[in-house]
Amino acid sequence: MMVLDKEDGVPMLSVQPKGKQKGCAGCNRKIKDRYLLKALDKYWHEDCLKCACCDCRLGEVGSTLYTKANLILCRRDYLRLFGTTGNCAACSKLIPAFEMVMRARENVYHLDCFACQLCNQRFCVGDKFFLKNNMILCQMDYEEGQLNGSFEPQVQ
Repeated sequence: MMVLDKEDGVPMLSVQPKGKQKGCAGCNRKIKDRYLLKALDKYWHEDCLKCACCDCRLGEVGSTLYTKANLILCRRDYLRLFGTTGNCAACSKLIPAFEMVMRARENVYHLDCFACQLCNQRFCVGDKFFLKNNMILCQMDYEEGQLNGSFEPQVQ
């Protein structure tokens, strides 16, 4: 589970009347544009609210930005830099925070590792799988294990 220092929305607002123009937190100039962004309790030009890593405009990417270590980041770069990594329950290798995964209860798996641990059958969308003794099993191997009382991997 990832803990953010701060996650903030980026609502689009109309600019105040000319006598009340806001200063931009990014460039320190007055915002004369028709629209401005408000994020982290500050006002920004649309071009000034950018990810510190990839320079993408955060008002365009989505409605969320992340801050940590005095950096303003898009979701992708936040996960790349500060996301939680963990180990795959099947192969025990590291799973980077930004990689797509499959989950079964507390276990996390690489997409390629999410297969029956007895017969290595990969699961497709909609397939039934079972988690027994911390092993992922297809329906056939689960039912066979129920009949003979064994869920241990076969040694060849």
